[in-house]
Amino acid sequence: MKITNVRARVFEWKGKTVPPQGNFCSNAMDLLYSPVETMQTFRFHGWTVVEVETDTGLVGYGNVALAPRIAKQIVDQYLAPLVLGQDPWDYEYLNQRMYRATHAWGRKGVGMAAISAVDIALWDLLGKSTGKPVFKLLGGRTKEKIPCYYSKLYRTDLDEMQREAETYLKQGFSAFKMRFGHGPAHLQQGVVENLKAVEAVREVIGYDTDLMLECYMGWNLEYTKRILPKLAKYQPRWLEEPVIADDIDGYAELNAMNIIPISGGEHEFSLYGFKQLLERKAVSVVQYDTNRVGGITMAHKINALCEAYSVPVVPHAGQMHNYHLTMSTLASPMSEYFPMFDVEVGNELFYYIFDGEPVAENGFVQLDDDKPGLGLTLKTEYLDQFDILE
Repeated sequence: MKITNVRARVFEWKGKTVPPQGNFCSNAMDLLYSPVETMQTFRFHGWTVVEVETDTGLVGYGNVALAPRIAKQIVDQYLAPLVLGQDPWDYEYLNQRMYRATHAWGRKGVGMAAISAVDIALWDLLGKSTGKPVFKLLGGRTKEKIPCYYSKLYRTDLDEMQREAETYLKQGFSAFKMRFGHGPAHLQQGVVENLKAVEAVREVIGYDTDLMLECYMGWNLEYTKRILPKLAKYQPRWLEEPVIADDIDGYAELNAMNIIPISGGEHEFSLYGFKQLLERKAVSVVQYDTNRVGGITMAHKINALCEAYSVPVVPHAGQMHNYHLTMSTLASPMSEYFPMFDVEVGNELFYYIFDGEPVAENGFVQLDDDKPGLGLTLKTEYLDQFDILE
């Protein structure tokens, strides 16, 4: 079996969206003055789909959400020539070849994301060639089904947040993640508003459920140190990305305070980067995304590394490439879950492009033993809502 074609297409969303209003999610741009709503910088309005085809007629699908037009150019100009004519079963060699050939400019950010898309497509191919789901190639089933946490609860009106939490509590979820809407720029009043939001959610979900708190890099070290003791009484399972991703010293200092476990890794891109986080004891939960860290080949290694450090892995954003890794390792106790077809197009854009994503039932998702590869096909019903760049 040889690779005969690599194709990258950008799907740019042109449909209508109704994002949450106001300062609904703290983020890294909040520390700068901005006259517009800052979270728009981080929402995805496009997605790159990579298709890798072999001489047997099989096609594997990979994907990348970061900077989709740039990712397409990287795949077309730099990565495709490195894998064409090769055996997809040589996935370690191919991954290293892409990583090392682009190392001078691609080892962080969109370069690694593009490599990830090709690698994910290779693993989809391997599963299809054997008639097995990808998780069976990685170690098999370690869970009857995957526990997942409901990930939304943006900082909107408190009554609205409570209604949303109650809706998904009734659907059987026993773990939730909420976003803060305030940070250092909002001074002490922002601290008060953040605490009100956490209290409002806890009023609905109680204390026999897990609650995770998301900052999305919107705070700084000083602000986080001030607010941590105030948040502790709400018993959060973790505080996510309180400071910007490159501030490993800041993560380590916050985690060492041992008040609330600190999580991160969504914006880390390499095995070596996670080794640094673990050696520094900078995070108590690792949250890589498979379509950023070099694909399934490298995420599998990160799982093993985290297991050796006894640090749990809860991949970012759900989605099939992450679910297969979660199913196949004891290092990962649960997955993130976004409701499908939400009005705010971000991570949910994935569900408009691919068919096969499992729907959570009673707070769990299930992977089938009889769906080869990742279990995904391309959707056709929403194509008229995309501009497609070939």
